Amino acid sequence: MASLSLIQNRFFSKLLLTLKMIKVQHSIFALPFALTSVLIASNGNLQLLDLVMIVLAMVTARNAAMTFNRIVDLKIDKKNPRTANRELPSGMLSKKFATIFCLVNIILFIAISYYFNQLTFILSPVALMIVLGYSLTKRFTYYTQFFLGLALGISPLAAWIAITGQLSFFAVLLGVNLFFWVAGFDLIYSTLDYAYDKKNGLKNLVVKWGLKKSLILARLFHFISFLSLVIAGIIQNLGLYYFIGCSIIGALLYYEHRLVKPDDLSKVNMAFFTLNGYISLLFLIFVVIDFYI
Repeated sequence: MASLSLIQNRFFSKLLLTLKMIKVQHSIFALPFALTSVLIASNGNLQLLDLVMIVLAMVTARNAAMTFNRIVDLKIDKKNPRTANRELPSGMLSKKFATIFCLVNIILFIAISYYFNQLTFILSPVALMIVLGYSLTKRFTYYTQFFLGLALGISPLAAWIAITGQLSFFAVLLGVNLFFWVAGFDLIYSTLDYAYDKKNGLKNLVVKWGLKKSLILARLFHFISFLSLVIAGIIQNLGLYYFIGCSIIGALLYYEHRLVKPDDLSKVNMAFFTLNGYISLLFLIFVVIDFYI
């Protein structure tokens, strides 16, 4: 019994390290937009089991993608002072355990997709190719932020297909919003590794354009993101509370860009993690208020 308890403790310790490594709490970035898609697609008549399965699909897909990212970037992370202390590079977590965790989440995601409808199941490998493929892009293209935007941007579309078996223009606009929002905030976050990435031949838009131009580009992306949210609300004939939420999101995006300057990146983490977390949560809250009040 003592040995079994020890094995269980070791397993859960490794599992917690893995969840910490992939920052599971950051699932919050895309999840509210997928849930919004689900709410509108179901016209508010959402079954609890459907909701649970959507959340599990989102979490397992992200778990697989983030773990795969950490595995393929292991050698890079070991050399980068900012990432050398992460769980895999430091040796706190084994590559074998991370690989098993990734594979289990891939299997779970495909199994969950089968629950919804045939189209969702057929498209599940395509979704996995997109979310896993992002991790390899920095090796051959500067447009890595676009691939990350695509990886998260497909979530509202996937959620809509899961519920209805088809697509809608509203879901596409939510995807466009997410694409440019994610690409924009990843541009901001990537400024932290600009010197290292440039020195070591890694590719992204910050390396291609430099700090100043990249931050300007991030502003443009976030303007397009905001505009797509407004258009989505008009197309779907949403109410006042939705547009109040959009206004608050616009103000937060403006504030986010006020925090970060080419010669002062000290507040990047606040801009990236804190404000973007607020943005996604507030969006869902105001959609729910608008829908039910």
